[in-house]
Amino acid sequence: MELFDGRPESDEGRLPREIRTYDFLDRLGVEYQRTDHERADNMEACNEIDAVLGVVICKNLFLCNRQKTSFYLLMMPGDKKFKTKELSSQIHSARLSFADPEDMLKYLDIEPGAVSIMGLMNDTDHAVQLLIDEDVLQGDFIGCHPCVCTSSLKMKTEDIIEKFLPAVGHDYKVVHLVGED
Repeated sequence: MELFDGRPESDEGRLPREIRTYDFLDRLGVEYQRTDHERADNMEACNEIDAVLGVVICKNLFLCNRQKTSFYLLMMPGDKKFKTKELSSQIHSARLSFADPEDMLKYLDIEPGAVSIMGLMNDTDHAVQLLIDEDVLQGDFIGCHPCVCTSSLKMKTEDIIEKFLPAVGHDYKVVHLVGED
């Protein structure tokens, strides 16, 4: 794996959702570094990607309530455990679970394994609420996928908060997750 500045030289072999991500970031003037890789199916592969990027990629979880009337994108440190009860009380939503892949595609134009904050650019109806663990906001950089699981990006946290989110019309709620047993 290599680290590159910006988008790939060619769009060949890349999915339209990935290219739209680069187009969007470029229009906003958001600088990013990128690495291309195989699908990361285990922690060892994820750790290799993190080492190339020089940042821990966020764990991004796409969640919903039992009735499937509220959807949430949770960004949290990759090494923190997710506890449903801990989050439910903070957002006043009982019975949280992982949303279906069909809903992921419908709202974020993302498939399992590629969930990312970048998908919010596809949520034009603002159906998904963004939740960010406070520890994610402490870092200078955020690592995420460009709507596909075969590339990863490194961007300044401040660019995500001050440029990307206003451009997609999404606000966020800060949550505090301990993640311990």
